[in-house]
Amino acid sequence: MPSLVSRMVPVYLRVVRANEPFVTAEGARKHIRERSIRPQPYGPPRLLRRDVQVSVEKWRGWPVYTLTPRTGLPSGNVVYAHGGGWVNEIQPQHWSLAADIAVGSATTVTLPIYPLIPFGTADKVIPDMVDLVLANRSRYGEVRLGGDSAGGQIALSTAVALRDEHEVRIPRTILIAPALDLSMSNPEIPVVQRIDPWLGRDGGLILGEHWRGAFPIDHPWVSPLFATFEGLGPLTVFSGTRDILNPDARLLIGKARAAGVDLEYHEGEHLVHVYPLTPTVEGRAARALIVNQLRAERTPH
Repeated sequence: MPSLVSRMVPVYLRVVRANEPFVTAEGARKHIRERSIRPQPYGPPRLLRRDVQVSVEKWRGWPVYTLTPRTGLPSGNVVYAHGGGWVNEIQPQHWSLAADIAVGSATTVTLPIYPLIPFGTADKVIPDMVDLVLANRSRYGEVRLGGDSAGGQIALSTAVALRDEHEVRIPRTILIAPALDLSMSNPEIPVVQRIDPWLGRDGGLILGEHWRGAFPIDHPWVSPLFATFEGLGPLTVFSGTRDILNPDARLLIGKARAAGVDLEYHEGEHLVHVYPLTPTVEGRAARALIVNQLRAERTPH
């Protein structure tokens, strides 16, 4: 049974109409127009924990932030791609998770502010993400990847591209409710749609159509579920059952395990999309698990 706060999250999402950009094609088109005309702010929140230092630099024209713990000697790096349907900017929850990872795991965390649709597309963003990871490997040593929702797609597609194009095996990729198949053709999606208070297939198809750019929808850099999984590094995956992306997460688990990938799967029964980012008991437990796992795998400096 989910905690009381987790049971209230779907109510809150419905009250604030969080699903408006996703449940209809017109809602998605309207949201894309609005975001392109009035971009959201992306800088760190003022109340970010004080034991982390934030710096920013430009990478291929993107603002790229680095979070570094103020004490100790950090080792390695995590590149985290924020979610938001490829159309919404990074949110305080993403910043908070990144800061917790930096301090709790004694590592640096890189937050790329990648271009959003209609200006950013997978065929342009994924190659730049690959180059960012390669540059960070030279700068920090081992680099791990993470991302939620749309950012989960970016993280996994980047891991696939690094394996295929550079023979680089990422030592851990953390995926929170990843978008995996932008064709949204899984027959279980309409079933889950009835209980998902947040996402929607009709709007999601429009967002995916914009994001794919010059690639077909089943290209692994757009829909990583269509990739081969042999040779990928370990994956940690979180998915709630009140999330239309959950059926594809289950397919991912099957494909990855069949390919011999070291995989850890956490399914939140009756929990919503990106539940590890929610202010709930379950969310805090998931975030602690992420931090503890990265700390345990940290390579000594």
